[in-house]
Amino acid sequence: MTGEIIIVVYGAIAAALFFDFVNGFHDAANSIATVVGTRVLRPLQAVVMAAFANFAGPFVFGTAVAATVGKGIILPEFSTVYVILAGLIGAIVWDLITWWFGLPSSSSHALIGGLAGSALIVGGLQALALDGIERVLVFMVVSPSIGFAIAAGFGFAIMFFLRRKASGKVNKVFGKLQIVSSSFFSLTHGANDGQKTMGVITALLIAGGMLQSKEFVVPIWVILGAAASIALGTFFGGWRIVKTMAFRLTNLKPYQGFCAETGGGAILTSMAWLGIPVSTTHAISGAIMGAGSTKRLSAVRWGLGKRIVYGWIITIPASAGLAAASLLIIKAITG
Repeated sequence: MTGEIIIVVYGAIAAALFFDFVNGFHDAANSIATVVGTRVLRPLQAVVMAAFANFAGPFVFGTAVAATVGKGIILPEFSTVYVILAGLIGAIVWDLITWWFGLPSSSSHALIGGLAGSALIVGGLQALALDGIERVLVFMVVSPSIGFAIAAGFGFAIMFFLRRKASGKVNKVFGKLQIVSSSFFSLTHGANDGQKTMGVITALLIAGGMLQSKEFVVPIWVILGAAASIALGTFFGGWRIVKTMAFRLTNLKPYQGFCAETGGGAILTSMAWLGIPVSTTHAISGAIMGAGSTKRLSAVRWGLGKRIVYGWIITIPASAGLAAASLLIIKAITG
């Protein structure tokens, strides 16, 4: 292995950890939007809690998602250091663009789109693990739909069984419960999103010849580094998107916030155990809209929701295009 490749591998690992930081920064809204929107916690309290939970997530739920991302998007023979680096660049650029406009797009899908876009340049469709990408696309639709249904179901059940209780008492109880549900969602967010970077770094180590293993095993230092990066990103928080998710999409009461976080966390828990990389943004956005609609459909700003969905649709092709352009530039520079 040449010195140039070693330098590129370390540079790509640094880019992967930076992506993980941006992921936490960009997706801080996923973790704290509802608990801030219901004013149960102040923003600083919420991000500190979410940062700790994000760090712990991968240690609780294992690394099945990391293995899927590391070997289930690009076929191993096309998963070179330069391809992965270009994919990361495409994902980072798209995350920063959507953060600037306050649009809660999916960092997960930006990463998957970036990896796919750069792989297409070197091997066409033959470079892609189509089964893995198909699962991602299916759950792009399924996760927000299930999140909507679970949160709405919880909301209607609470409204029915507690209909004779004073609203002030109900909100006081669920305000406390929401701290638990927000921590639970942050834990599952760290488990799902943090693992994606772990998978990328492990793939980089294998591609660079720095990790010799017949099985896809994530080294402990990679788990620690990725978990710390996403936790730091969450702590610093992307407040533009927090405002969109917490205050502009709908106005939630504490019991609705509890329903949204529980619904979103339930999806991410099952997907983390199954090793399916889903979007935490999609899960919580669908759950927030589901919880908000329990009182009346007009409580949700569907026009903003439609704009968010458009952002979801264009994320994969946009990040793929940025990654493809990045790879072409890298190839021109390196010859």
